[in-house]
Amino acid sequence: MRAHPAGPRHAEVLPVGRLGAPPSDLSALDPKVWPAGAERREGVLYLAGHDVRDLAAEHGTPAIHLDEADFRARARGYAAAFAGSDVFYAGKAFLSKAVARWVAEEGLGLDVCTGGELAVALAAGFPPDRLALHGNNKSTAELRRALEAGVGRVVLDSFAEIARLAALAEELDVRASVLIRVTVGVEAHTHEFIATAHEDQKFGFSLASGAAAEAVRRVLKHRNLDLAGLHSHIGSQIFDTAGFEVSAHRLVGLLGEIRDEHGVELGELDLGGGLGIAYTPEDDPADVAVMAGELRQIVERECAMSKLAVPRLAVEPGRAIAGPAGVTLYEVGTVKDADGLRTYVSVDGGMSDNIRTALYDAAYTCVLASRESDAEPMLSRVVGRHCESGDVVVKDVWLPADVAPGDLLAVAATGAYCRSMASNYNHTPRPPVVGLTAGASRVLVRRETEDDLMRLDLG
Repeated sequence: MRAHPAGPRHAEVLPVGRLGAPPSDLSALDPKVWPAGAERREGVLYLAGHDVRDLAAEHGTPAIHLDEADFRARARGYAAAFAGSDVFYAGKAFLSKAVARWVAEEGLGLDVCTGGELAVALAAGFPPDRLALHGNNKSTAELRRALEAGVGRVVLDSFAEIARLAALAEELDVRASVLIRVTVGVEAHTHEFIATAHEDQKFGFSLASGAAAEAVRRVLKHRNLDLAGLHSHIGSQIFDTAGFEVSAHRLVGLLGEIRDEHGVELGELDLGGGLGIAYTPEDDPADVAVMAGELRQIVERECAMSKLAVPRLAVEPGRAIAGPAGVTLYEVGTVKDADGLRTYVSVDGGMSDNIRTALYDAAYTCVLASRESDAEPMLSRVVGRHCESGDVVVKDVWLPADVAPGDLLAVAATGAYCRSMASNYNHTPRPPVVGLTAGASRVLVRRETEDDLMRLDLG
C-alpha cells in the first residue's frame, strides 16, 4: 500500500491563486480544522489514537472516520452555550442510528427532514417528543408517521401543508405542535445554493409578501394545530451574527404583529442553524459560547423594544457538530503532472463520497497521512476516480513532491454532508462510516458492495 517513487518530483514555481504560499510544515494539523483526537507520531497521522495505516488495512479506503469524543464534545458545547434554550442536531448533516443515540445521550433534540431520517431516529429509540420534522414538500405518509410517532414539532412550509397536516391531525384525533417557517429576506454571506432566507427560493412563507402572516391566520383557525412559534434559517457556513440580527429583528416584528392581531404571544423562536466551521486554516469560525451570548442579546433587545416576553430560543447545529469530527482516508492511485499548472493526485474516491467541491466550490484541506516526508511542496489538485472533469476533492493544496501511488491522504472536516450526500455515480459503492474511540474502531454504516447495487437491478 505504501509504495514510494525512486526519487521526488521537482515542484515548479507555479501561480498559487487563492492558496497562497506553501506552509513551512506540510505535516502540520491546524486544531481549528482537525478533530481534537488528531495527532502526528513519527510523521504518521493518528485519529483518536489509531494509526491511519491500521484503519485503512481494517476498513479499506475510501472511508469516513468519525471521532466520537470530538462529536460528543461539540454537542455538549452547544448544550452548555445555549443552556435554557433548545438545541436540535440537524440530522441532514449526517445521521445514523449510532449518531442519533449520541445526540440523545448528550441531551440534544434532533431535526429530521424526510421519512427516511425519521425512520432512522425512531429505529435508534430517539425520544419522539425531542424530534422536529422539516421539509418543503412533506408527503402525507411522512406527516402521518410523524403524528403517529408523537414528533414534538412539525415545521410548516406551505399553505397546502397546513391543510394536509390539519386534516391528518383531525383524523388521528391529535393536536400537532407546529412552527411556521418564515422567509425573512436575509441573504447570508454564503453560496447561492445554501443561502435559504432570500425571497427567490423554495423554503418557507415570505414575510415581505404577507404569506407568513396569512399562514399564522390559517394555523390559528385549526383546532388540531397548536402554533408554538416561528422558525427561520438564513443559510450555512455563517461566521458572524450580522445576518441573525436582521433576521431576529424581522421575526420579532412579526411576533408583535401576531400579538396585536390575534392577542397571542408565541413562546418559541427557532433561529435555525448555519454556524460555520473551519474547512481550511483560512476559515475563522465564531466561538459557540460567544455566538450564543450575542444571539440572546439580539433577541432580548428586539423583544424589549416590542414589549414582548422573550420566547424560548432554539438553534439547529449540524455541520458545526459533525463536520470537524470526520476525516476521510483515501489511497493515492495515480499521480500526473500537468506541466506549468499543477500535479493531479488521483484517489480511490471522489464526487461519489464528497460532492461538495463540485456542487458548492467548497474548499478542503488534506495531508499526506501514512508516512513522513521532507520533500519540497508541490501545488496539487486531489481528484477522484469518476468520469467527470469536475470530480475534484481538494481543489488546491500543497502536498510533498514525493506523493506516490499507495500513499494515504486524509481530508479533514468531512463529517457533515459527505456520506449523507453520497451517490452511486459510475456504480460506485458508497464508503463506510467508522466510529472511533480511544479504545476501538467500529463500523457505524458499512461499506456498500457490488452485490448491494445489483440487488436493486431487476434486469
